[in-house]
Amino acid sequence: MRLGHLTDCYLPVLNGVSIFVRTAKRAAEQAGVEAHVFTSGHTGYADDEPRVWRAPGVPLGGTGYYAYRRYPPTMLAQARQMDVLHVHHPFLAARQGAALRRRGGQPLIFTAHTRYDLYARYYLPFVPERLAAGLMAAWLRRISRHFDLIVAVSAAAEAMLHRQGVTAPIEVISNGVELGRFRAAVPAARAALGLPETAFLALYVGRLGPEKSLPALLEAVAAAGPTPRPLVLALAGSGPLEADLHRQAAALGLGGRVQFLGRQPHEAIPGLLATADAFVTASASEGHPITVIEALAAGLPVAAYDVPGIRETVVDGENGLLAAPGPAALGAVLARLAGDPALRGRLAAGAHVSAEQYSIEATTARLLARYAELLGTMAARRREPKGSWS
Repeated sequence: MRLGHLTDCYLPVLNGVSIFVRTAKRAAEQAGVEAHVFTSGHTGYADDEPRVWRAPGVPLGGTGYYAYRRYPPTMLAQARQMDVLHVHHPFLAARQGAALRRRGGQPLIFTAHTRYDLYARYYLPFVPERLAAGLMAAWLRRISRHFDLIVAVSAAAEAMLHRQGVTAPIEVISNGVELGRFRAAVPAARAALGLPETAFLALYVGRLGPEKSLPALLEAVAAAGPTPRPLVLALAGSGPLEADLHRQAAALGLGGRVQFLGRQPHEAIPGLLATADAFVTASASEGHPITVIEALAAGLPVAAYDVPGIRETVVDGENGLLAAPGPAALGAVLARLAGDPALRGRLAAGAHVSAEQYSIEATTARLLARYAELLGTMAARRREPKGSWS
């Protein structure tokens, strides 16, 4: 089988989609599949893996995304040779996938990685919020007519698609991670990162963007108050809010209690997780966050809001603690984790157990089975006798 992943961004951009595509591509290759990635931009980037195809484009600010009209001829010829096409963004990659399917008739699968209903305001920042949400829903309905299957990464993502009026077949298949990389990680040296050795370290990994509710996360640290071990929040990532967050930390008087680690290579994330005491996020707009799954795989209790996309993965009292949305409630959860080693130990054990279901090998096997079913269905249709005039 020749499998083509179509995505509007890929490495060196580090986000949930690019990390998932890279991980899923590796798992498919280990299963004997010839997997390709078709993306845009960063044409000078030296990929350390085979079969990555890049279309030149115009950068869209500092987002890591590029605008392009269509794949160049050589890249298009490669894409047309794919047996299965799997799209990971609903915009340019989806349009390209739909065009390829019309010509070649391959199965076209789309994974809804994101809560598009909540992200509309960020995709269309200069459009009134209600209008942006309506435009997003209309586009999803339109483009989804081309998909043979939509993969929803969580029940919340599936419900969102139904609310948007999407009628294509939908199946929930969770994101997966390479469990072994996180379970065997050697803790990063705190001193080398400028982190205090004795602190209770709560780690956030991800983009420093407005969709992640990071100002609320800093407010939660301030609301946590004194703890037996000083509570320190480490932010691993970069993004447009970084300067604002520096200013906010100073205004809240957090001083050294918030540490900015900057953009970290994905290879460094297992070690960062291994040196932390808990993982924390204040995001309320997740589909099924890769970073939370990675934290569970590393045996970290997760502190987060009790919202769709999170509660499917974090079970309160089993592998983490969930809080009602709001800095005060999240701060209380952090204080509770910092002050109760026995609770942390129990939640860490639960995190290890719960991560088993997110093995990339298991989730990729489900995807490969669905690809094979769709290929078989299409082959059967082609063999059906054509009607004739008598």
